[in-house]
Amino acid sequence: MFSSWATSSIEEVAQAAPEAIRWMQLYIYKDREVTRSLVRRAERAGYKGIFVTVDTPFLGKRLDDVRNKFQLPPHLRMKNFETNDLAFSSEKGYGEDSGLSVYVAEAIDPSIKWEDLKWLRGLTTLPIVAKGILRADDAKKAVEHGVNGILVSNHGARQLDGVPATIELLPEIIEAVEGKVEVFLDGGVRKGSDVLKALALGAKAVFVGRPVVWGLVYKGEEGVKEVLQILKEEFRLAMALSGCRSVEEIDRTLVRRDQQATSKL
Repeated sequence: MFSSWATSSIEEVAQAAPEAIRWMQLYIYKDREVTRSLVRRAERAGYKGIFVTVDTPFLGKRLDDVRNKFQLPPHLRMKNFETNDLAFSSEKGYGEDSGLSVYVAEAIDPSIKWEDLKWLRGLTTLPIVAKGILRADDAKKAVEHGVNGILVSNHGARQLDGVPATIELLPEIIEAVEGKVEVFLDGGVRKGSDVLKALALGAKAVFVGRPVVWGLVYKGEEGVKEVLQILKEEFRLAMALSGCRSVEEIDRTLVRRDQQATSKL
């Protein structure tokens, strides 16, 4: 999934990975023409779907970012945007707050509502997935408003303190959509067995974030390849040890949950 806030452009990523399946992650900006332009560029560049983020009317209170007065280093910018303000490269700075928090407050539309999914649907024929759904009733509404999929995501648990793990919420989302759309999951996927659990509970696929970043820091592109290969091998082993010869054989019987909370105190 390609972030609209990436430091490479939509077109650069398409050129670098022409054979890859590319999906576009999208925010809805106060200036709707910005959003419209991103969608059209993604279509022209051969992206296969739009993942619209619905859980960020404002940025969560990320204390480390506040302490560090986070902003991009001078040699980087969000390359999908022409102006410095939209490219998160403001010359005036961002004061004592997290720069990203200021950026979101200034640029992203906090008033988006369900009808905006229909507006987005009118811009493109690409599949639209609602990213950031954590409630069954919201999943139902998203389906009613024309999305093609749901990404059960808590934004890496960086938006709201105490938010449940996505794996805990996945079953009720699956039940709510009644098979009308595909459901994906991100958050907390660290091992191949985590992938197995998510698929067993009904997810079509999972997305991986932090492990990819760790691999990148460790050894660049080769580190990312190693991380993905480890996950793949762990997933295959988990399948084999669970008696599954194919992904189609993975089902809910593989996952048991203890409903009784216990304490050693």
